[in-house]
Amino acid sequence: MVDCKKVNKIFRVVGIKGGGSFANFGTDVPKLAQQFLTRIDEVENHSGIEVALFEPKRDTNHLDGHYYVGIIVNETLKEIPVGMDYIETTQAYVTTRGKIIHIANLHYHLVKWADDTGYKRDLDSHIVETYHPMENGEEEVEIYLPIHI
Repeated sequence: MVDCKKVNKIFRVVGIKGGGSFANFGTDVPKLAQQFLTRIDEVENHSGIEVALFEPKRDTNHLDGHYYVGIIVNETLKEIPVGMDYIETTQAYVTTRGKIIHIANLHYHLVKWADDTGYKRDLDSHIVETYHPMENGEEEVEIYLPIHI
């Protein structure tokens, strides 16, 4: 059973922007994340929690989108490294967490739970995923889908 809940959350992120076909996000996003990690020492006051923000796919005709890969920072930064962006978002989300190998299933159950619970998705705000390494080399993902209050 997937555990879902509603939260209000602030994300402060320093990251690199990417974009392209939604169909390629599964390979493009991890590639850009690896590039970002080679520069992580340039980011001050980071939490160590990797993050990605995604433009939501609004409908079947919406083929290309943008995303950011980066790291959560603990406070607003005064200096952002060259070629990176600072994004701060305060939002209501529905969220769930599980093993990254089940990410498609987690997204499906979270969207279904939000619909069944009566939450309306906010398709103008970024979907947020945070990544959490675990023992034995596995990784968990926490998914945050923006909603209207």
